[in-house]
Amino acid sequence: PDRLVSSRSRAASVGGMERTIFEDEHEQFRASFRRWVDAEIVPHYLDWEKDGIVPREVFTKAGEHGFLGMSIPEEYGGGGVDDFRYNLVIGEEVQAAGVGSSGLGITLHNDICLPYFLAYCTDEQKARWLPGIASGELITAIAMTEPGIGSDLASMSTSALRDGEHYVVNGSKTFITNGINADLVITAVKTDPSQKHRGMSLLVLERGLAGFERGRNLEKVGLHAQDTAELFFTDVHVPAANLLGEEGQGFLQLVHNLPQERLSIAAAGVSAARAALGWTLEYAQTRQAFGQPIGSFQNSRFVLAEVATEVEVGQAYVDRCIAGLNEGTLTAEEAAMAKWWCTELQKRVVDKCVQLHGGYGYMLEYPIARAYADARITTIYGGTTEIMKEIIGRSLGV
Repeated sequence: PDRLVSSRSRAASVGGMERTIFEDEHEQFRASFRRWVDAEIVPHYLDWEKDGIVPREVFTKAGEHGFLGMSIPEEYGGGGVDDFRYNLVIGEEVQAAGVGSSGLGITLHNDICLPYFLAYCTDEQKARWLPGIASGELITAIAMTEPGIGSDLASMSTSALRDGEHYVVNGSKTFITNGINADLVITAVKTDPSQKHRGMSLLVLERGLAGFERGRNLEKVGLHAQDTAELFFTDVHVPAANLLGEEGQGFLQLVHNLPQERLSIAAAGVSAARAALGWTLEYAQTRQAFGQPIGSFQNSRFVLAEVATEVEVGQAYVDRCIAGLNEGTLTAEEAAMAKWWCTELQKRVVDKCVQLHGGYGYMLEYPIARAYADARITTIYGGTTEIMKEIIGRSLGV
């Protein structure tokens, strides 16, 4: 933890640009969350990397400390504060500590899944699910991608046909984050297979439903501590009371929530790049070559200058987008810009930092090596860089 704090402070001080997005209460929250990460995650993280999953009790411990469901109303056990800056603090701190993949399950839970429950749940559903989401006893996931499709969600084949008071679900999903741990899976289905976009709906599938099976915990290039699974549905009878919102509105619901998801990924990308810069600055000042610190060579200084500048530029845009999200003015195009640019930034920065570490940068005992493996997926999930550019390009009228 002492080394991590040193690297955090070093990276945070680079560039000299004062961030004005946070208030005192956010920094108090940061200090509390940082202490929790150092005590509860850092000592166990490498074991979780080997296991390929974070223990469920990590979520309940996070819930006990108020780090889950900050925007859930107090009457349901949440923090009652609709302010994404708290989510941003969590995302920044897990990256700064070099435990991004263990934090991803929490950020998915808070940033990506929770908004669906808050926006589309009935009062009965809120009473049934929100307290457990806030406490960490109900871990969430969202299932969109299928084995045969990626970005073309409207072509999904997982069906949910109404049969009295139930939907009968058949199909499969893949690459589902929190797929092994999840108790509540927001599942994109076709309630009208004859339609494309208008035939999509969102159903919440709960752990234990007959016919709902989890496949293997997928072996990935990076993000090893984050469970990612295949899901299979064979005549799963899901109560009609588990429909989120209205039938046929699933695609619009996804479109409405994707900007926050993409901004969350963008913010994590900048935070990961800043963390990589911090570790590399520390390494460059202590590692000797030809009788002097490697950071004293002109090429090293130039690379670090480039990295520091790009991180500051990316951070400024992300902070602006966070303010827009809180104000309700963030557009899909702005989120797409943030997502593609900041994740490509993450890949670029981490690669340069690995190079400055030399051979040690390829050793998994160093956080920069794990960050290198973790970074590769970020330009793919949540919408590929190419899809982000398509969204932006269409908004330009071309």
